[in-house]
Amino acid sequence: MKCVVCNSSNVEMKVVEEEIRSDKDILLVPLEVLVCLGCGERYYDRETMKKIEEMRLKLKRRDLKVKEVGKVLREHTA
Repeated sequence: MKCVVCNSSNVEMKVVEEEIRSDKDILLVPLEVLVCLGCGERYYDRETMKKIEEMRLKLKRRDLKVKEVGKVLREHTA
C-alpha cells in the first residue's frame, strides 16, 4: 500500500491512541491501524470507524468506565 499523502510505501500496522473529544472531555482509545511511517497519516477500516463512533456516543451519554489519567490546568490572569 502507498500513502495517499506522501506516496511512501512505508505503511504498517501500529497501535495508536485516538483522541475522542466531547465538550471538555478527551477519551484516549488504543487502536491498531495502518500508519504511514513517512508522514504519520492514519488509515481506518470500517470496523475501526464503527468502534470510534460507538465510543463517541458512549462518552456523550457518560456510559463508559474510564480511568482519569490527569488534569488540564489553565492559568487565568485578569
